[in-house]
Amino acid sequence: MRSRLLSIAVAVITILSGSIVTLADDHKLTPEHWLEWERAGGAQISPDGENIVYTRSRTNAMEDRISSEVWMMNADGSKHRFLVKGGGVRWSPDGTRIAYVSTGDDGKPQIFVRWMDAEGATSQITHSLYAPQLIRWAPDSNSVAFRARVPSKSEWKFDQPKMPKGAKIRGGATVIDTLHYRQDRVGLIAGFDHLFVVPADGGTAKQLTKGRWHTSLRFSGILTNSPFAWTPDSSHLVFDGNGPDGDVNEAIPMSFIHKIDVKTAEITSLTKTPGMWGSPAVSPDGKTVVYAGQADTIATYGVDEVRTVGIDGSGERMVTNDLPNSAGNFEFASNGRSVLFTLATEGDAGVVELNLSNGELKTISKGDMQQFTMSSRASDGRMVGTLTTPGHDRDLAISDRRGNITRLTNLNADILDGVTLGNVEEVWYDSTEDTKVQGWIITPPDYDANKKYPLLLYIHGGPHAMYGTNFRFAMQAFAAKGYVVVYTNPRGSTGYGSDFANAIDNAYPGERDFSDLMAGVDTAIAQKSIDEDRMYVTGCSGGGVLTTWVVGNTDRFAAGASLCPVINWVSFVGTADVVAWSYRRFHKPWWEDMETWWAHSPLSRAPHTKTPTLYMTGDRDLRTPLKQAEEMYSALKILGVPTKLVAMKGEYHGTSSIPSNMLRTISILDTWFKEWPKKE
Repeated sequence: MRSRLLSIAVAVITILSGSIVTLADDHKLTPEHWLEWERAGGAQISPDGENIVYTRSRTNAMEDRISSEVWMMNADGSKHRFLVKGGGVRWSPDGTRIAYVSTGDDGKPQIFVRWMDAEGATSQITHSLYAPQLIRWAPDSNSVAFRARVPSKSEWKFDQPKMPKGAKIRGGATVIDTLHYRQDRVGLIAGFDHLFVVPADGGTAKQLTKGRWHTSLRFSGILTNSPFAWTPDSSHLVFDGNGPDGDVNEAIPMSFIHKIDVKTAEITSLTKTPGMWGSPAVSPDGKTVVYAGQADTIATYGVDEVRTVGIDGSGERMVTNDLPNSAGNFEFASNGRSVLFTLATEGDAGVVELNLSNGELKTISKGDMQQFTMSSRASDGRMVGTLTTPGHDRDLAISDRRGNITRLTNLNADILDGVTLGNVEEVWYDSTEDTKVQGWIITPPDYDANKKYPLLLYIHGGPHAMYGTNFRFAMQAFAAKGYVVVYTNPRGSTGYGSDFANAIDNAYPGERDFSDLMAGVDTAIAQKSIDEDRMYVTGCSGGGVLTTWVVGNTDRFAAGASLCPVINWVSFVGTADVVAWSYRRFHKPWWEDMETWWAHSPLSRAPHTKTPTLYMTGDRDLRTPLKQAEEMYSALKILGVPTKLVAMKGEYHGTSSIPSNMLRTISILDTWFKEWPKKE
């Protein structure tokens, strides 16, 4: 297997009078750098290929939140300037205007249109009661479609209490009669996601879809806000969702591809194959729809497919089911015979081109130790998007049609000036059952092989996700604090094909992912100078699950920190916002196979846990509710194992969406680990 070493920056070593002066602490990354951090996203190139607009997000330290602005530059990177406040920007097809979402005169998100001439006139074109989630121009540039959540109440009625006139009524009742009634970062789903269209010159937004169903892909209960597309003649929208008939069986989430006539609101379902299908795109001639997803399966991770269907619903067929990862956000080639999209594989990400006739996949831009994510494409084949490497967070980048990438921005160059980052080395190693596993090791900026360093195993969530060669702030911050950070893609990860992702099916967490993680630790010990008495483990979500599983199956670590974990699959299943996925976590429901559900619940390992372990979850978390962490915390307390419970205020799933909480998370983990300087 390959082994690549990227020196992000070499520690500054100055030889003075025969002595070696190591890197000073003020030249290392600190958590406080996050308070000035910036990222690029949502890049859109103008139809004539001359200009680029993109969303520039930044940490707003004074308001303790992330703010976004729309910036613009020439396609060659010159004339880089601020344009407006907001995000979600899109060029009109005629190139005369941009549409974007910003705060309206009512204080709520609304759609604005700005003319791109010298005058730069800007108009708020919606005054909707519902916040737009996604916007798309009609090909004729005369209107803008968007998705928004429309409030809805249960149709079930009961007699209200007859209170005395003038009484101060306090209580009330919210009736819930759907399986998926809550969503992380939202709360109760008091409504359904529907499509609207509004004139580009402003006016009353017309609601196209109605009813108790969602016009967006709902992957195992998680609403993903999958993109929708116009037909070239601006007459129809093509979208995914469970359809106007709603869920036939809410416990088996389905998403099909549909089209709707913008004038009559007549809906036609185009696909019939059961599955979770999304991200539709329409060919330039308007005859073909390409889409992606997975056919319905008992496995928790299916086989990634790309399919096509005629705009009239005929000829539904599979193009390929041999992808290493999921596909989406398709851009048709000008001849309509192929589509381009971003594909993430083996830690990297780049653009590929898929021939729709024979399923042949061609790499356009992949690169080495980098992730380029395409977000739009010009008529001449140039692509714009974001580029990230182990040494740079998401910057704006442009690629020619041959895949040669040029980074156009360096948003954090000012705050990283003089800062030396840790070296990132890619490793491939052997695990059980002849499995090859990919991982990375970050060494401290002033790493000295003659010294011993603590090791931090950082486990990703999902579990169907992928660590890669993108910039990782928290890991670099821990490396700057002196840890050798190890992160890997154990079985269950995406980017290596469906068989690798499904290797943990009906057995998560279990022997395979545990073995892969521990083999990664052994690889780091063999290659780096590690103090085996000071090894630590952490991770969030699926990483929290595996952290708890690891400390319940080995005492090799001095301490652990499990963030936003699932502890007990049975108690989790009915309280999380991913209800359908939860009930299908194992092949049979818990009342039919309690043995499997309990055997893979990290709580079952509580009596075997000796490692001091901290638990941390957001106090608003609906994906892995705080009560999950509480179950393990109380068990360890009873068992006399050192532990702490941290409820992170204001956080939904994850612990660092609020900038100050990012700093707290790093500080809390570092403080906890240093309380256990040596394995007992």
